[in-house]
This record gives sequence, C-alpha cells and structure tokens, in this order.
Amino acid sequence: MDILTILKIIAAGATLVTGLLVLVKPKAAEGFTGLTAVGPRGISEFRSIFGGLFIALGLFPLVTQSPIAFQMLGWAYLAIAVARLFSILIDKSYDRSNIISLLIEVVFAIILLL
Repeated sequence: MDILTILKIIAAGATLVTGLLVLVKPKAAEGFTGLTAVGPRGISEFRSIFGGLFIALGLFPLVTQSPIAFQMLGWAYLAIAVARLFSILIDKSYDRSNIISLLIEVVFAIILLL
C-alpha cells in the first residue's frame, strides 16, 4: 500500500469519525462550525447533515475501496472549500477556525483527487 492510498484512507476515516462524533454528540459540532443548535430541530439537523451525511461520505470509500468513491469524496471537499472561500471573501469571515477548515478541506480534496 503506497502513501497516497494511506492518506486517502485517513481522509475518509476522518470524515467518518467526524460524522460519528456529531451523530452521538451533536453539541460537539457547535465548537467547530460556529453554529448553535436551538432546540430538538436544530440538534436533528446536526445529527442528520453533519452526522449522517459525513458518515456516508466517509464510510462508502472505506467499504468499497473504489477509486471513484474516494474521488467523489474529494470533489465534495473541493466544493466545500470553494464555497467556504467564497464566504470568507464575500462575508469577510476570516475567523481562524474558518481558515483552518479551508486548509483541511483543500488538503483532503487534493489527496482524494490525486
């Protein structure tokens, strides 16, 4: 197994673990998203989107070991990074956590798309 494959597995695994964390402990997402879940409906959104979607995005490439599945996750991270960069520039959202998220998303996108 080469280093790039290992990095792809780490990126997918990190996505999966993030989803599992938020599914089980949705308030944890408040710390890294800057969002606050108000009431049961807000918590449900955290669990479903940041939890369920991230679980599926991370788990599928790991289970199938399909190059296309890893690439799809890479495209997802690229789209998130582009949207975040747009927001950083338009909304002037230069928070440190936002910049760190952007860097992680770009690195994951590059790794997964190679």
